[in-house]
Amino acid sequence: MSELLHLLELGGPLVALGGGAAWARVRHPALYWNTVGLPLSVGRLLASYGSVMESCGLTVAPTRLRALAVHATTRREVRPVPPRRGLMRPTSTGLRLRLRLAPGQEPADFAASAERLRHAWGVHAVHVTPVKPGVVELRLVGFDVLTRVRMPKSAPAELLKVTVALREDATPFVRDYLTVPHQLTLGATLSGKSMYLRNLVAGLARQPVALAGIDCKRGVELAPFSARLSALATDPDEAAELLSALVTEMEDRYDLVKARQGIAPDTPDEEITSDVWGLPEADRPVPVVLFVDEVAELFLTATKKDEERRDAMVTQLIRLAQLGRAAGIHLEVCGQRFGAELGKGATMLRAQLTGRVCHRVNDEASAKMALGDIAPDAVGAACAIAPERPGLAVAGNTSGGWTRIRTPYLSLSDAATVCQKTAELVPDVPALAPFRPATAVRPAAAPPMPLTKPRPVTG
Repeated sequence: MSELLHLLELGGPLVALGGGAAWARVRHPALYWNTVGLPLSVGRLLASYGSVMESCGLTVAPTRLRALAVHATTRREVRPVPPRRGLMRPTSTGLRLRLRLAPGQEPADFAASAERLRHAWGVHAVHVTPVKPGVVELRLVGFDVLTRVRMPKSAPAELLKVTVALREDATPFVRDYLTVPHQLTLGATLSGKSMYLRNLVAGLARQPVALAGIDCKRGVELAPFSARLSALATDPDEAAELLSALVTEMEDRYDLVKARQGIAPDTPDEEITSDVWGLPEADRPVPVVLFVDEVAELFLTATKKDEERRDAMVTQLIRLAQLGRAAGIHLEVCGQRFGAELGKGATMLRAQLTGRVCHRVNDEASAKMALGDIAPDAVGAACAIAPERPGLAVAGNTSGGWTRIRTPYLSLSDAATVCQKTAELVPDVPALAPFRPATAVRPAAAPPMPLTKPRPVTG
Protein backbone atom coordinates (compact mmCIF):
# COMPACT_ATOMS: atom_id res chain seq x y z
CA MET A 1 0.00 0.00 0.00
CA SER A 2 2.83 2.37 0.88
CA GLU A 3 4.50 1.63 -2.45
CA LEU A 4 1.26 2.53 -4.29
CA LEU A 5 1.00 5.79 -2.36
CA HIS A 6 4.62 6.55 -3.12
CA LEU A 7 4.00 5.88 -6.82
CA LEU A 8 0.98 8.15 -6.82
CA GLU A 9 2.98 10.89 -5.12
CA LEU A 10 5.60 10.74 -7.86
CA GLY A 11 3.45 9.91 -10.87
CA GLY A 12 0.50 12.16 -10.12
CA PRO A 13 2.33 15.45 -10.62
CA LEU A 14 4.07 14.08 -13.70
CA VAL A 15 0.76 13.01 -15.24
CA ALA A 16 -0.80 16.36 -14.40
CA LEU A 17 2.17 18.19 -15.87
CA GLY A 18 2.09 16.12 -19.05
CA GLY A 19 -1.65 16.56 -19.41
CA GLY A 20 -1.38 20.29 -18.85
CA ALA A 21 1.36 20.53 -21.48
CA ALA A 22 -0.74 18.57 -23.98
CA TRP A 23 -3.77 20.77 -23.27
CA ALA A 24 -1.71 23.95 -23.65
CA ARG A 25 -0.21 22.71 -26.91
CA VAL A 26 -3.68 22.42 -28.43
CA ARG A 27 -5.56 25.26 -26.77
CA HIS A 28 -2.77 27.77 -26.10
CA PRO A 29 0.15 27.04 -28.41
CA ALA A 30 1.93 30.30 -27.56
CA LEU A 31 1.96 29.38 -23.86
CA TYR A 32 3.19 25.88 -24.67
CA TRP A 33 5.98 27.22 -26.85
CA ASN A 34 7.27 29.67 -24.25
CA THR A 35 7.23 27.13 -21.42
CA VAL A 36 8.03 23.78 -23.07
CA GLY A 37 8.67 24.05 -26.79
CA LEU A 38 11.36 26.73 -26.70
CA PRO A 39 13.69 24.97 -24.21
CA LEU A 40 13.31 21.67 -26.06
CA SER A 41 14.04 23.20 -29.46
CA VAL A 42 17.05 25.11 -28.15
CA GLY A 43 18.40 21.89 -26.63
CA ARG A 44 17.93 19.97 -29.86
CA LEU A 45 19.57 22.72 -31.88
CA LEU A 46 22.63 23.00 -29.63
CA ALA A 47 23.09 19.24 -29.36
CA SER A 48 22.65 18.39 -33.03
CA TYR A 49 23.72 21.51 -34.91
CA GLY A 50 26.88 20.08 -36.45
CA SER A 51 25.41 16.70 -37.36
CA VAL A 52 22.23 18.22 -38.81
CA MET A 53 24.19 20.62 -40.98
CA GLU A 54 26.35 17.78 -42.21
CA SER A 55 23.39 15.52 -43.00
CA CYS A 56 21.70 18.38 -44.90
CA GLY A 57 24.79 18.99 -46.99
CA LEU A 58 25.35 22.44 -45.50
CA THR A 59 28.95 21.89 -44.45
CA VAL A 60 32.15 22.56 -46.37
CA ALA A 61 35.62 21.06 -46.30
CA PRO A 62 37.93 22.76 -43.78
CA THR A 63 40.74 24.96 -44.91
CA ARG A 64 44.17 23.41 -45.22
CA LEU A 65 45.48 25.37 -42.26
CA ARG A 66 42.59 24.21 -40.06
CA ALA A 67 43.08 20.61 -41.16
CA LEU A 68 46.79 20.71 -40.33
CA ALA A 69 46.13 22.30 -36.93
CA VAL A 70 43.49 19.71 -35.96
CA HIS A 71 45.65 16.82 -37.11
CA ALA A 72 48.73 18.12 -35.29
CA THR A 73 46.97 18.82 -31.98
CA THR A 74 44.37 16.07 -31.64
CA ARG A 75 45.24 13.42 -34.25
CA ARG A 76 41.51 13.16 -34.94
CA GLU A 77 39.79 12.87 -38.27
CA VAL A 78 39.12 16.27 -39.79
CA ARG A 79 35.37 16.69 -40.25
CA PRO A 80 33.53 19.14 -42.52
CA VAL A 81 32.92 22.57 -41.07
CA PRO A 82 29.31 23.84 -40.52
CA PRO A 83 28.40 27.53 -40.93
CA ARG A 84 29.36 29.73 -38.02
CA ARG A 85 26.39 30.16 -35.72
CA GLY A 86 25.46 33.46 -34.14
CA LEU A 87 23.46 34.17 -31.01
CA MET A 88 19.97 32.69 -30.75
CA ARG A 89 17.21 35.18 -30.05
CA PRO A 90 13.98 33.71 -28.66
CA THR A 91 10.68 35.34 -29.65
CA SER A 92 7.09 34.84 -28.51
CA THR A 93 6.42 32.67 -31.57
CA GLY A 94 9.76 31.07 -32.36
CA LEU A 95 13.48 31.56 -32.53
CA ARG A 96 15.88 33.61 -34.65
CA LEU A 97 19.33 32.41 -35.57
CA ARG A 98 21.89 34.05 -37.86
CA LEU A 99 24.43 32.00 -39.76
CA ARG A 100 27.56 33.15 -41.60
CA LEU A 101 27.83 31.28 -44.87
CA ALA A 102 30.96 29.33 -45.64
CA PRO A 103 32.78 30.01 -48.92
CA GLY A 104 30.83 28.54 -51.82
CA GLN A 105 27.44 28.56 -50.06
CA GLU A 106 24.36 30.63 -50.95
CA PRO A 107 21.02 31.30 -49.24
CA ALA A 108 19.24 28.99 -51.70
CA ASP A 109 21.12 26.02 -50.18
CA PHE A 110 19.53 26.69 -46.79
CA ALA A 111 16.09 27.40 -48.27
CA ALA A 112 16.17 24.01 -50.00
CA SER A 113 16.93 22.31 -46.66
CA ALA A 114 14.34 24.22 -44.61
CA GLU A 115 11.98 21.23 -44.39
CA ARG A 116 14.79 18.98 -43.14
CA LEU A 117 15.80 21.52 -40.52
CA ARG A 118 12.18 21.79 -39.38
CA HIS A 119 11.93 18.07 -38.64
CA ALA A 120 15.40 17.85 -37.12
CA TRP A 121 14.76 20.61 -34.59
CA GLY A 122 11.09 19.87 -33.92
CA VAL A 123 9.54 23.19 -34.91
CA HIS A 124 6.54 24.08 -37.05
CA ALA A 125 8.45 25.83 -39.85
CA VAL A 126 11.85 27.23 -40.79
CA HIS A 127 12.12 30.33 -42.99
CA VAL A 128 15.38 31.55 -44.51
CA THR A 129 15.96 35.26 -45.10
CA PRO A 130 19.17 36.81 -46.50
CA VAL A 131 20.38 39.62 -44.23
CA LYS A 132 23.49 40.79 -46.05
CA PRO A 133 26.14 39.18 -48.24
CA GLY A 134 27.40 36.10 -46.46
CA VAL A 135 24.77 36.12 -43.69
CA VAL A 136 21.33 34.50 -43.54
CA GLU A 137 18.74 34.46 -40.78
CA LEU A 138 16.80 31.34 -39.87
CA ARG A 139 13.37 32.12 -38.45
CA LEU A 140 12.15 29.08 -36.54
CA VAL A 141 8.38 29.21 -35.92
CA GLY A 142 7.29 27.06 -32.99
CA PHE A 143 3.60 26.66 -33.89
CA ASP A 144 1.10 27.53 -36.60
CA VAL A 145 0.61 31.25 -36.05
CA LEU A 146 -2.13 31.39 -38.70
CA THR A 147 -4.52 29.19 -36.71
CA ARG A 148 -5.33 32.03 -34.31
CA VAL A 149 -4.09 35.29 -35.70
CA ARG A 150 -2.61 37.59 -33.08
CA MET A 151 -1.10 40.65 -34.69
CA PRO A 152 2.27 41.74 -33.27
CA LYS A 153 2.84 45.24 -32.04
CA SER A 154 3.63 47.22 -35.16
CA ALA A 155 5.48 50.47 -35.63
CA PRO A 156 3.51 53.72 -35.93
CA ALA A 157 1.55 53.85 -39.17
CA GLU A 158 3.14 55.67 -42.09
CA LEU A 159 1.37 57.29 -45.00
CA LEU A 160 -0.11 54.68 -47.39
CA LYS A 161 1.25 51.78 -45.32
CA VAL A 162 -1.25 49.47 -43.60
CA THR A 163 -0.56 46.35 -41.54
CA VAL A 164 -3.37 44.19 -42.85
CA ALA A 165 -2.46 40.54 -42.12
CA LEU A 166 0.02 38.16 -40.49
CA ARG A 167 2.59 36.16 -42.43
CA GLU A 168 3.26 32.49 -41.77
CA ASP A 169 6.67 33.43 -40.33
CA ALA A 170 4.92 35.54 -37.64
CA THR A 171 5.90 38.88 -39.21
CA PRO A 172 3.26 41.47 -40.19
CA PHE A 173 2.15 41.75 -43.81
CA VAL A 174 2.20 45.44 -44.71
CA ARG A 175 0.30 46.79 -47.69
CA ASP A 176 2.65 49.51 -48.92
CA TYR A 177 1.13 51.56 -51.73
CA LEU A 178 4.35 53.49 -52.30
CA THR A 179 6.20 50.27 -53.17
CA VAL A 180 3.29 48.29 -54.67
CA PRO A 181 0.94 50.95 -56.07
CA HIS A 182 -1.75 48.60 -57.44
CA GLN A 183 -2.96 45.16 -56.36
CA LEU A 184 -5.29 42.37 -57.46
CA THR A 185 -7.13 40.51 -54.67
CA LEU A 186 -9.15 37.40 -55.53
CA GLY A 187 -11.31 35.16 -53.38
CA ALA A 188 -14.47 33.10 -53.55
CA THR A 189 -17.51 33.63 -51.36
CA LEU A 190 -16.69 33.20 -47.64
CA SER A 191 -12.97 33.03 -48.40
CA GLY A 192 -12.09 36.09 -46.30
CA LYS A 193 -11.66 38.57 -49.14
CA SER A 194 -14.16 40.96 -47.57
CA MET A 195 -12.32 40.71 -44.24
CA TYR A 196 -9.10 41.67 -45.99
CA LEU A 197 -10.88 44.66 -47.54
CA ARG A 198 -12.31 45.74 -44.18
CA ASN A 199 -8.88 45.76 -42.53
CA LEU A 200 -7.47 47.71 -45.43
CA VAL A 201 -10.24 50.34 -45.35
CA ALA A 202 -10.06 50.66 -41.55
CA GLY A 203 -6.30 51.17 -41.73
CA LEU A 204 -6.44 53.78 -44.48
CA ALA A 205 -9.37 55.58 -42.85
CA ARG A 206 -7.02 56.84 -40.13
CA GLN A 207 -4.69 58.44 -42.68
CA PRO A 208 -5.02 61.67 -44.70
CA VAL A 209 -5.94 59.98 -47.97
CA ALA A 210 -9.00 60.07 -50.21
CA LEU A 211 -10.89 56.79 -50.45
CA ALA A 212 -13.09 56.02 -53.45
CA GLY A 213 -15.09 52.88 -54.13
CA ILE A 214 -16.79 51.05 -56.97
CA ASP A 215 -19.23 48.43 -55.69
CA CYS A 216 -21.61 47.24 -58.38
CA LYS A 217 -23.40 44.96 -55.90
CA ARG A 218 -25.57 47.96 -55.06
CA GLY A 219 -23.01 49.04 -52.49
CA VAL A 220 -23.52 46.23 -49.97
CA GLU A 221 -19.77 45.88 -49.34
CA LEU A 222 -18.57 49.48 -49.34
CA ALA A 223 -21.70 51.43 -48.35
CA PRO A 224 -21.11 50.84 -44.58
CA PHE A 225 -17.91 52.88 -44.98
CA SER A 226 -19.68 55.84 -46.62
CA ALA A 227 -18.79 58.22 -43.80
CA ARG A 228 -15.12 58.02 -44.77
CA LEU A 229 -15.45 57.64 -48.55
CA SER A 230 -14.88 60.59 -50.86
CA ALA A 231 -16.70 58.83 -53.72
CA LEU A 232 -18.85 55.74 -54.17
CA ALA A 233 -20.34 54.21 -57.33
CA THR A 234 -22.90 51.44 -56.92
CA ASP A 235 -23.74 50.56 -60.54
CA PRO A 236 -21.86 50.43 -63.87
CA ASP A 237 -23.17 53.82 -65.03
CA GLU A 238 -21.90 55.57 -61.91
CA ALA A 239 -18.66 53.59 -62.16
CA ALA A 240 -18.06 54.86 -65.69
CA GLU A 241 -18.57 58.46 -64.56
CA LEU A 242 -16.30 58.01 -61.52
CA LEU A 243 -13.51 56.45 -63.58
CA SER A 244 -13.76 59.30 -66.07
CA ALA A 245 -13.48 61.83 -63.24
CA LEU A 246 -10.43 60.04 -61.83
CA VAL A 247 -8.72 60.04 -65.23
CA THR A 248 -9.39 63.78 -65.51
CA GLU A 249 -7.99 64.30 -62.00
CA MET A 250 -4.91 62.29 -62.96
CA GLU A 251 -4.36 64.45 -66.04
CA ASP A 252 -4.72 67.63 -63.96
CA ARG A 253 -2.10 66.34 -61.54
CA TYR A 254 0.26 65.63 -64.41
CA ASP A 255 -0.24 69.20 -65.58
CA LEU A 256 0.71 70.35 -62.09
CA VAL A 257 3.88 68.26 -62.19
CA LYS A 258 4.79 69.57 -65.64
CA ALA A 259 4.27 73.12 -64.43
CA ARG A 260 6.80 72.51 -61.69
CA GLN A 261 9.26 71.05 -64.21
CA GLY A 262 9.01 74.10 -66.45
CA ILE A 263 9.92 76.66 -63.82
CA ALA A 264 12.72 79.20 -63.83
CA PRO A 265 16.33 78.09 -64.52
CA ASP A 266 17.47 79.06 -61.00
CA THR A 267 15.21 76.41 -59.42
CA PRO A 268 17.23 73.82 -57.42
CA ASP A 269 17.49 70.37 -59.00
CA GLU A 270 15.84 68.65 -56.02
CA GLU A 271 12.60 70.53 -56.76
CA ILE A 272 12.37 69.16 -60.29
CA THR A 273 10.33 65.96 -60.12
CA SER A 274 8.47 63.48 -62.26
CA ASP A 275 5.68 62.63 -59.79
CA VAL A 276 3.58 64.27 -57.13
CA TRP A 277 5.79 62.97 -54.30
CA GLY A 278 8.55 65.33 -55.35
CA LEU A 279 6.33 68.38 -55.04
CA PRO A 280 6.44 70.59 -51.95
CA GLU A 281 4.05 69.37 -49.28
CA ALA A 282 1.93 72.49 -49.59
CA ASP A 283 1.40 71.90 -53.32
CA ARG A 284 1.13 68.12 -53.20
CA PRO A 285 -2.38 66.76 -53.95
CA VAL A 286 -3.86 64.26 -51.57
CA PRO A 287 -3.36 60.55 -52.45
CA VAL A 288 -6.38 58.64 -53.75
CA VAL A 289 -7.03 54.92 -53.25
CA LEU A 290 -9.73 53.39 -55.45
CA PHE A 291 -11.38 50.15 -54.30
CA VAL A 292 -13.08 48.05 -56.98
CA ASP A 293 -15.04 45.41 -55.08
CA GLU A 294 -16.22 43.15 -57.93
CA VAL A 295 -14.20 43.84 -61.05
CA ALA A 296 -16.05 41.25 -63.14
CA GLU A 297 -19.20 43.39 -62.99
CA LEU A 298 -17.38 46.06 -64.98
CA PHE A 299 -16.62 43.57 -67.77
CA LEU A 300 -20.03 41.90 -68.11
CA THR A 301 -22.28 43.15 -70.91
CA ALA A 302 -25.77 42.39 -72.22
CA THR A 303 -26.31 44.93 -75.01
CA LYS A 304 -24.27 46.83 -77.55
CA LYS A 305 -24.47 49.93 -75.37
CA ASP A 306 -23.08 47.94 -72.44
CA GLU A 307 -20.13 46.87 -74.60
CA GLU A 308 -19.25 50.48 -75.41
CA ARG A 309 -19.44 51.41 -71.75
CA ARG A 310 -17.37 48.36 -70.79
CA ASP A 311 -14.63 49.22 -73.29
CA ALA A 312 -14.50 52.78 -71.99
CA MET A 313 -14.29 51.68 -68.33
CA VAL A 314 -11.62 49.07 -68.99
CA THR A 315 -9.56 51.59 -70.92
CA GLN A 316 -9.82 54.07 -68.06
CA LEU A 317 -8.85 51.40 -65.50
CA ILE A 318 -5.80 50.47 -67.55
CA ARG A 319 -4.81 54.12 -67.86
CA LEU A 320 -5.10 54.58 -64.09
CA ALA A 321 -3.03 51.42 -63.52
CA GLN A 322 -0.34 52.55 -65.96
CA LEU A 323 -0.09 56.21 -65.01
CA GLY A 324 -1.80 56.59 -61.63
CA ARG A 325 1.20 55.94 -59.37
CA ALA A 326 3.03 59.12 -60.35
CA ALA A 327 -0.20 61.07 -59.80
CA GLY A 328 -0.81 59.57 -56.36
CA ILE A 329 -3.75 57.41 -57.48
CA HIS A 330 -3.71 53.74 -56.46
CA LEU A 331 -5.95 50.78 -57.33
CA GLU A 332 -7.16 47.93 -55.14
CA VAL A 333 -8.98 45.60 -57.55
CA CYS A 334 -10.97 42.77 -55.94
CA GLY A 335 -13.08 39.98 -57.38
CA GLN A 336 -14.27 36.39 -57.08
CA ARG A 337 -13.20 35.42 -60.59
CA PHE A 338 -10.71 37.01 -62.93
CA GLY A 339 -9.68 35.55 -66.25
CA ALA A 340 -8.99 36.34 -69.87
CA GLU A 341 -12.53 35.28 -70.78
CA LEU A 342 -13.85 38.45 -69.13
CA GLY A 343 -13.04 40.24 -72.35
CA LYS A 344 -10.62 42.59 -74.02
CA GLY A 345 -8.27 44.32 -71.64
CA ALA A 346 -8.48 41.86 -68.73
CA THR A 347 -4.98 40.45 -69.20
CA MET A 348 -3.53 43.89 -69.85
CA LEU A 349 -5.09 45.22 -66.65
CA ARG A 350 -3.72 42.31 -64.65
CA ALA A 351 -0.21 42.98 -65.97
CA GLN A 352 -0.31 46.45 -64.39
CA LEU A 353 -1.35 45.18 -60.94
CA THR A 354 1.95 44.54 -59.17
CA GLY A 355 0.65 43.04 -55.94
CA ARG A 356 -1.34 39.80 -55.89
CA VAL A 357 -3.34 38.26 -53.04
CA CYS A 358 -5.27 35.07 -53.73
CA HIS A 359 -7.69 33.64 -51.16
CA ARG A 360 -9.53 30.35 -51.67
CA VAL A 361 -10.94 30.28 -55.20
CA ASN A 362 -13.41 27.98 -56.93
CA ASP A 363 -11.18 27.04 -59.85
CA GLU A 364 -7.50 26.64 -60.58
CA ALA A 365 -7.71 29.07 -63.51
CA SER A 366 -8.36 31.99 -61.15
CA ALA A 367 -5.33 31.05 -59.03
CA LYS A 368 -3.21 30.85 -62.17
CA MET A 369 -4.52 34.22 -63.31
CA ALA A 370 -3.55 35.76 -59.98
CA LEU A 371 -0.22 34.08 -59.32
CA GLY A 372 0.79 31.98 -62.31
CA ASP A 373 2.64 34.73 -64.14
CA ILE A 374 4.72 35.89 -61.15
CA ALA A 375 5.09 32.86 -58.82
CA PRO A 376 4.07 29.54 -60.43
CA ASP A 377 4.90 27.63 -57.23
CA ALA A 378 2.27 29.62 -55.35
CA VAL A 379 -0.63 28.34 -57.49
CA GLY A 380 -0.67 24.96 -55.75
CA ALA A 381 -0.56 26.61 -52.33
CA ALA A 382 -3.54 28.80 -53.22
CA CYS A 383 -5.57 25.84 -54.48
CA ALA A 384 -4.85 23.94 -51.24
CA ILE A 385 -6.52 26.51 -48.95
CA ALA A 386 -9.23 24.76 -46.92
CA PRO A 387 -12.76 26.24 -46.72
CA GLU A 388 -12.69 26.07 -42.91
CA ARG A 389 -9.82 28.58 -42.76
CA PRO A 390 -11.34 31.84 -44.01
CA GLY A 391 -8.93 34.72 -44.28
CA LEU A 392 -6.02 32.51 -45.31
CA ALA A 393 -4.43 33.68 -48.57
CA VAL A 394 -1.28 33.53 -50.65
CA ALA A 395 0.44 36.85 -51.32
CA GLY A 396 2.88 37.17 -54.20
CA ASN A 397 4.81 39.90 -55.93
CA THR A 398 6.53 40.40 -59.25
CA SER A 399 9.90 39.42 -57.78
CA GLY A 400 8.75 35.80 -57.69
CA GLY A 401 8.44 35.54 -53.91
CA TRP A 402 5.27 34.47 -52.13
CA THR A 403 4.05 33.74 -48.63
CA ARG A 404 0.92 32.61 -46.82
CA ILE A 405 -0.93 35.27 -44.86
CA ARG A 406 -4.10 35.45 -42.80
CA THR A 407 -6.21 38.47 -41.97
CA PRO A 408 -7.38 39.00 -38.37
CA TYR A 409 -11.10 39.08 -37.74
CA LEU A 410 -12.72 42.51 -37.95
CA SER A 411 -16.48 42.80 -37.83
CA LEU A 412 -18.34 45.00 -40.28
CA SER A 413 -19.72 47.15 -37.47
CA ASP A 414 -16.24 47.78 -36.03
CA ALA A 415 -14.89 48.78 -39.43
CA ALA A 416 -17.86 51.06 -40.02
CA THR A 417 -17.34 52.63 -36.57
CA VAL A 418 -13.73 53.43 -37.46
CA CYS A 419 -14.92 55.15 -40.63
CA GLN A 420 -17.51 57.17 -38.72
CA LYS A 421 -14.96 58.30 -36.14
CA THR A 422 -12.54 59.40 -38.86
CA ALA A 423 -15.13 61.12 -41.06
CA GLU A 424 -13.49 64.51 -40.43
CA LEU A 425 -10.39 63.25 -42.29
CA VAL A 426 -12.23 63.16 -45.62
CA PRO A 427 -10.12 65.48 -47.82
CA ASP A 428 -11.47 68.05 -50.21
CA VAL A 429 -11.07 66.67 -53.74
CA PRO A 430 -13.31 68.73 -56.06
CA ALA A 431 -13.24 66.10 -58.80
CA LEU A 432 -14.78 63.53 -56.42
CA ALA A 433 -17.31 65.84 -54.77
CA PRO A 434 -20.23 64.86 -57.09
CA PHE A 435 -19.76 61.22 -56.09
CA ARG A 436 -19.61 61.74 -52.32
CA PRO A 437 -22.09 59.29 -50.73
CA ALA A 438 -24.83 60.63 -48.51
CA THR A 439 -24.25 59.33 -45.01
CA ALA A 440 -27.33 58.42 -43.03
CA VAL A 441 -27.86 60.36 -39.82
CA ARG A 442 -29.02 58.24 -36.94
CA PRO A 443 -32.16 59.61 -35.29
CA ALA A 444 -31.84 60.70 -31.70
CA ALA A 445 -32.97 58.17 -29.18
CA ALA A 446 -36.48 58.78 -27.89
CA PRO A 447 -36.84 59.38 -24.14
CA PRO A 448 -37.82 56.25 -22.25
CA MET A 449 -41.52 55.72 -21.59
CA PRO A 450 -42.55 55.73 -17.92
CA LEU A 451 -43.54 52.37 -16.58
CA THR A 452 -46.11 53.78 -14.15
CA LYS A 453 -49.20 55.76 -15.04
CA PRO A 454 -48.92 59.40 -13.83
CA ARG A 455 -51.50 60.57 -11.33
CA PRO A 456 -52.64 64.16 -10.84
CA VAL A 457 -51.58 65.88 -7.67
CA THR A 458 -54.55 66.73 -5.42
CA GLY A 459 -54.40 69.21 -2.62
